[in-house]
Amino acid sequence: MSQVPPDLKYSSTHQWAKQETDGTVTVGITDHAQAELGDLVFVDLPEVGNAVQAGRPCMVVESVKSASDVHAPVSGEIVEINRAVADRPEQINEQPYEAWLLRIRPADSSELDALLDAEAYRSLIGAV
Repeated sequence: MSQVPPDLKYSSTHQWAKQETDGTVTVGITDHAQAELGDLVFVDLPEVGNAVQAGRPCMVVESVKSASDVHAPVSGEIVEINRAVADRPEQINEQPYEAWLLRIRPADSSELDALLDAEAYRSLIGAV
């Protein structure tokens, strides 16, 4: 059964989002997504400073099974990337909610309200 922490927001494309105290949004892929992908072998991180649009691909992760787009849960500017996951992509499989991918300074923080809460995400993935 997939872990779905109650304090995060979720997209229908299986990204999690956490609003930080400085207003940025930390983004990763969910436990469900990493389980579906299988063993991750490559993470193609975007550049700091890139603009992203909510719901649009902003980077790619590759597993032994396939490559998959990671969609931005909110629009804004990438202000930080987690280079450690590029060096060790398996961290995402081991700890999907600690192995974050990037941080976005949102253009409109109200976009977070459009994301799913834990209960709605559990329902989406059939984990209710």
